[in-house]
Amino acid sequence: MTGSTTSADGVKLMTTPQYKTRLTDALRARYIGSKGWHDVTFYSFIEKGAREHPDRLAFIDETRSLTYRELKEQVDRCAAFLKSIGIGPGDVVTMQFPNRVEFPIVFFSLELIGAIANKISPDFRRREVEYILRFSNSKAFVCASNFKGFDYAAMIDELRPELPNLTTVVVSGDTVVKNVHSLEGGLAAAAPISAADRIHMSPDAVMRMAFTSGTTGDPKGVMHSFNTTLYAAEVINSDMHVTKDEVLLIWLPVGLNWGYLSLLQTVMAGARAVLMEKFQATRALELIEKHRATFIPTAPASLLAILNVPDFQKYDCTSLRVVVTGGASAAIETIRDYQKHMKGHLLELYGMLETGFHTFTRFEDNPEKVNGTIGRIVGQMELRIIDEDGNDVPYGAEGEIAAYGPSVHLGYFNNPTANKELFTDDDWFRTGDLGKFVDQAGNVMIVGRRKEMINRGGKKYFPREIEEFLYAHPSILHAAIVGVNDVRLGEKNCLCVVLKSEAKLTLDDVTKMLKGQVADYKLPEMLEFYDELPFTPTGKIRRHVLTADVIKRINAR
Repeated sequence: MTGSTTSADGVKLMTTPQYKTRLTDALRARYIGSKGWHDVTFYSFIEKGAREHPDRLAFIDETRSLTYRELKEQVDRCAAFLKSIGIGPGDVVTMQFPNRVEFPIVFFSLELIGAIANKISPDFRRREVEYILRFSNSKAFVCASNFKGFDYAAMIDELRPELPNLTTVVVSGDTVVKNVHSLEGGLAAAAPISAADRIHMSPDAVMRMAFTSGTTGDPKGVMHSFNTTLYAAEVINSDMHVTKDEVLLIWLPVGLNWGYLSLLQTVMAGARAVLMEKFQATRALELIEKHRATFIPTAPASLLAILNVPDFQKYDCTSLRVVVTGGASAAIETIRDYQKHMKGHLLELYGMLETGFHTFTRFEDNPEKVNGTIGRIVGQMELRIIDEDGNDVPYGAEGEIAAYGPSVHLGYFNNPTANKELFTDDDWFRTGDLGKFVDQAGNVMIVGRRKEMINRGGKKYFPREIEEFLYAHPSILHAAIVGVNDVRLGEKNCLCVVLKSEAKLTLDDVTKMLKGQVADYKLPEMLEFYDELPFTPTGKIRRHVLTADVIKRINAR
């Protein structure tokens, strides 16, 4: 079901009334009035790039490149192709790609046919993909045929009988799987979509979803409009002075929020992005030198890996202007080591799928004063530190970080319980992260998490999701996964188990059971045996107690 409204210049705009969101007339008036929202869509930037600098390179991946003229042509062809195979207004299209130019081609084309993009990580496997496809009511799935030795086409072929709403599968690359459409074949055969066939989506329409893990182990669908999405990219481009001369190196997965927003930054600025399929430190240094990269978004683990390349200083990295680290807290030692040995401003950023970019450190900051913080609020974003009842805590005290602003999401899809729990009565979003103000300038430090989420190298998940699988193992009586501090990754996965009588278990047994069912970054990396786990009187695991005991064991060894 879709609806329509009319723009100020008389164009009929498609809306998405099937999605219940937090958008109100008052919220819209607030951000239109403050110019946080500009009422434009992605395609306006595609058109602008093709018109103003058609021969400038937009995207480069491991095998090909696209100019802005070619990007617009491919987007237009893709829209016509997808329309020809039955995808149209209101249909949810789930995309699973590594960092290849096919991702922006497909993603940007969906707007032109009124479809809703649901992007998922290339790390996701059967359980995650099946749940997301079912819950999102996806009509189509578009994927790479293969990446890092995993056959996505075979996976979706096995899942299709259980997903009656999934009528269309499109595969990029060679595959032996039957009853799928070839993306390359469709692009080659289709003429660009005509102006008469194009759908114009409302800037307030839900145009993308992305799933994050929920406290029960089931992912939650985060809904965003063009307006909420574009503000996030706009504010970072503005504050970090991103121009058409920028060369972004993107190894963050474009299927996840920050990697995707980096693509959007590129197109909005008329800049160039180099897409790296799989991060490898030496290869990253080679690409920085080859393409004269100037701007890199990254998680701390990648920085540490680069600094640990024995001869990293032999690579010419003088082109680097800005390196932004986020997703996980960077160790002070890593920050100082980078600042000592590498070029470019190193800035720390805090944000999430639900909020966009919330805080970051600034060029003008004294590094020694802000190192270890996440900086201060940006643009029209607002931040409070609150207690369990939603009241502000005293300045400098610890509490939960709450967000409000133009890039905060429109709510969780079909999940009133989560919406009620995670938005306060006055519409502030509870992030689940614990923080405190550390100075009068408003810089914030992360001190922990209210939720049970594990953050491994910037990739986050809730342990309950994996524990549900583990309880099916014949040797396991009780199981709990906790995050243990790690210099490189931030946290590593430690499985704590109570075995059944006379049972035996190895870490290899567990990983073999889980492999292919869940993303690799969720696999246990350590195994600790217990006679009993610390439970509350109501049967919940006291994870902070268990984590402390694991750390005590490790230190004792």
